[in-house]
Amino acid sequence: MSSPIRANSILPANREDIELETADGLTLVGELARPLDREPVATLVCLHPLPTHGGMMDSHIFRKAAWRLPALAGIAVLRFNTRGTSSVRGTSEGSFSKGVDEKYDVAAAIEYAEFADLPNVWLVGWSFGTDLTLMHGLDPSVAGAILLSPPLRFSQPEHLAAWAADGKPLTAIVPEFDDYLRPAEAQERFAAVPQCEVLPVAGGKHLWVGDAETILDEIVRRVAPSVGVPLPRTWDGPMETGDMNAYADRTTSAFNNVPMPGRS
Repeated sequence: MSSPIRANSILPANREDIELETADGLTLVGELARPLDREPVATLVCLHPLPTHGGMMDSHIFRKAAWRLPALAGIAVLRFNTRGTSSVRGTSEGSFSKGVDEKYDVAAAIEYAEFADLPNVWLVGWSFGTDLTLMHGLDPSVAGAILLSPPLRFSQPEHLAAWAADGKPLTAIVPEFDDYLRPAEAQERFAAVPQCEVLPVAGGKHLWVGDAETILDEIVRRVAPSVGVPLPRTWDGPMETGDMNAYADRTTSAFNNVPMPGRS
């Protein structure tokens, strides 16, 4: 009998804790989730929101991607904590560097995916993770990138110019009511990248609360076009339940009074 897939539903997959070694000598903690019964058709390398404001490898879109997409879409999901970031998985060594030294973190994740022979690698950045994608993710082994709620805070015009010159596919998924960059301005700023698709999401907000299914469908549509969307909303088979209490201290209200870091 089919059961509805809920926010805390964990579908079957091969999951393993991994460690990434950076070129500047740090160990980062993460997880790789692969399809249980087949080779993956694509791979997501997830770059999370600001760790100073609750961002981590378990931020809800990435958590749900890892819990659902191996089973529903045959997609491998690699997520990890950037330097100095903590989650249930543990704490990565180092300290937050405002997008500068995180270049080593991005490189380590891409290298891990390459050495693990993971196919069709796409970067999926969210908020701060979109800046990391634009600044440090233009690697020959990366097929393309998807940007969720891109604020364009740390990345600069030269980074957009580099993506434009390279020609790799780029999609910016922009919520209608974003806190930092709304669709009209996003269209103007991403015009510098002719191949960039700007996808507005009506009613969406920066953290995509209530929109996880929409976002996962749009990701799958681009990285694995052979997979039908919308993805199933029910599952006929074994299903575990995640502990949502583990993320209670990472809500936005817990960071209301924390200043947003600038580039300098």
